[in-house]
Amino acid sequence: MIYARFIKRILDIVLSLSAIIVLSPLLLILYVLVRVKLGSPVLFHQERPGRNGEIFTLRKFRTMTDKRDEKGELLPDEARLTGFGKLLRSTSLDELPELFNILKGDMSLIGPRPLLVRYLPWYTEEERHRHDVRPGLTGLAQVNGRNALGWEGRFAYDLEYVKHCSFLMDLKIIGMTIGKVLKRSGTLSGAEQTVEDFDVYRKKQADGNIEGQQGKDSQEAARKKDEERAGEQA
Repeated sequence: MIYARFIKRILDIVLSLSAIIVLSPLLLILYVLVRVKLGSPVLFHQERPGRNGEIFTLRKFRTMTDKRDEKGELLPDEARLTGFGKLLRSTSLDELPELFNILKGDMSLIGPRPLLVRYLPWYTEEERHRHDVRPGLTGLAQVNGRNALGWEGRFAYDLEYVKHCSFLMDLKIIGMTIGKVLKRSGTLSGAEQTVEDFDVYRKKQADGNIEGQQGKDSQEAARKKDEERAGEQA
């Protein structure tokens, strides 16, 4: 509890500031490349809910162009996502500006990923507890499937983290994240994504169009956690 309330924030400040200083040449190079290859603005800004549901502005490097059709409307995401944009996403380099969100206190290095503001009305009472902690640059769900996970499985991992946050867990997640990034695994984009937007998913659930998915995803997440615990005890 002391770690989650006090020590974690101190580590976030020290580590994010150190990373910004060390990676400043890379940040500058990426800024220039994004400006040349994808246009302006270089940074993507979007409001996201943070700790206790408070709204903050998340910043990432943009990964898509502003290509439009003959009517002046933006083309679908997969048509605007270039090879360079895919590279940024697969290596998670587009996430580096979030280090400034961490330094400011909007986010933490480790925690549930901040999702869209429009999803807020669709959470169950239990799922709202994912906002009891600061959202993270990476988290338990990200190292166990990332955006290839279904919504129920993702939230199960988020709540597991909120309940059992510790220094050792954060250290393990950081190590697993480095491995995922180096392997470029667990990242889907554009037409590759099979998980629909959460609000659409919940509307379908309310209409009875999703049968048993919640139970299947929760069981799968529980199974993986049981396997992890068994491995730790072996």
